[in-house]
Amino acid sequence: MEDAEAQLAILPLGEHAAREAAAQLGVPTIEASLDDSGRTSLSKGGDTLTARRDAPAPSPDDVALFLHTSGTTSRPKGVPLTHGNLAASIKNISDTYRLTPDDIAMVVMPLFHVHGLIGVSLSTLSTGGSLVVPPRFSASRFWGEQKDSGATWYSAVPTIHQILLARADEDGAPHSSFRLIRSCSSALAPAVFEQLEARFGAPVLEAYGMTEASHQMSSNLLPPGDRMPGTVGKGTGVDIGIMDDDGNLVSTGGLAEVVIRGANVTHGYHNNPDANAEAFTNGWFRTGDQGFLDADGTLTLTGRLKELINRGGEKISPLEVDAALLGHPAVAEAVCFGVPHTMYGEAVQAAVVVSADTDEDAIRAYCGEHLAGFKVPDRVYIIDTMPRTATGKIQRRHIAAMFSEAPAQ
Repeated sequence: MEDAEAQLAILPLGEHAAREAAAQLGVPTIEASLDDSGRTSLSKGGDTLTARRDAPAPSPDDVALFLHTSGTTSRPKGVPLTHGNLAASIKNISDTYRLTPDDIAMVVMPLFHVHGLIGVSLSTLSTGGSLVVPPRFSASRFWGEQKDSGATWYSAVPTIHQILLARADEDGAPHSSFRLIRSCSSALAPAVFEQLEARFGAPVLEAYGMTEASHQMSSNLLPPGDRMPGTVGKGTGVDIGIMDDDGNLVSTGGLAEVVIRGANVTHGYHNNPDANAEAFTNGWFRTGDQGFLDADGTLTLTGRLKELINRGGEKISPLEVDAALLGHPAVAEAVCFGVPHTMYGEAVQAAVVVSADTDEDAIRAYCGEHLAGFKVPDRVYIIDTMPRTATGKIQRRHIAAMFSEAPAQ
């Protein structure tokens, strides 16, 4: 509320965490409720509000939505998104997945984040489709809700896909039901991609999105278009380039920072001139992600620039190591990270959640068969759960902090 300079808070009736925050900041509040017919009513102090004021229609440059970045690698930043940003992104998404009034989307991602709000809900509603919005994601109820509603697609983070896979036989999941399955917000390991398609009988389309782009920037395509595991597909109404530290676009195959431009991209962070100066170069927005484009324009991400591991001058992509770890049949979840090292500067380590009996030596040996020696984690910690953001992203930096108190030798 403070960062957004909120002027009013509209809250549900009863206790709510935002009510206390609003009181502390002196932000006035009103209550919203739904009546039996589904109409919204507003009240203040128990009195229904009836007065209204006609307002001019918004312009494309007016702010429609104020969100914050997820803060997986740094402090969250305020991101104002305009009506024009949202309209452009919604059209890009609905065009990519050929959404029609016949589509019914399962909403399993939170609606306070661009993935669930724009990537699923607004894109579906804009094309006349319908939504299934359970109170919260429940793997045990998922397939029953899908059957009852006839849902045609869903989009989720890899964590949710993996949960559904692990329970598929136990929950009696069908072998064919969805028109498409979409994955976004963090990297989908090729092994998980293949398991999803084999078990659920639908094309799996990995996409690339971020708050500053009003969600989607690129995606793999529906058949007969390309869908390549380990990539995030081609730009979807968005220009994508690869830029070096000096602001020059590099040639095909060059590895550097992913940059984007398009009508969906925010005009800048809120009250943060330093972040804006760092983020925009020659009309391009710097995503903070490293990657490369092939000759066909397909984008492969190799990790957040801030999360690359520098082992004795060798830059190692955590995503590559994550993918190798997840290829092990007993590894259900994995995250690789760098820790300080007295000789190499940084050492490669990892934490995993396992679904079957195994040990650190077996996992490291498996990695040695699929990675260059210097990329194999020096240590693999077997833990019970992974810390995540509210949207299901694994907190790589938090896990690294858990195991990096003392420099490795």
